[in-house]
Amino acid sequence: MADLQSRIRVIPGGVSLALRLTPRGGRDALEGWETDASGRAFLKARVRVAPEDGRANDALVELLARALDVPRSDVAISSGAKARLKIVTVKGDPEHLARRLETSGSKP
Repeated sequence: MADLQSRIRVIPGGVSLALRLTPRGGRDALEGWETDASGRAFLKARVRVAPEDGRANDALVELLARALDVPRSDVAISSGAKARLKIVTVKGDPEHLARRLETSGSKP
């Protein structure tokens, strides 16, 4: 399993992470961390809505804001707005955000 530094990158004023979004996923949820064949770690997320007119991205921002207890305005999709694999930035205390993200979607 990838370590914290390979999953979450600390940037000025917050953190950045890779995320794979599944629209029309049946529910809104963070589903834990995975690593692709090249060794890149990403957080898996799914939302109920279809990827039409940016609605899936909006639902993703809402989901992350709720999970991390930050305002929606502190969550942004930095790249990949029209792709499944996205780079997301979150403003806030990097240590607090990293702890919340590290356990996001953890399965007991």
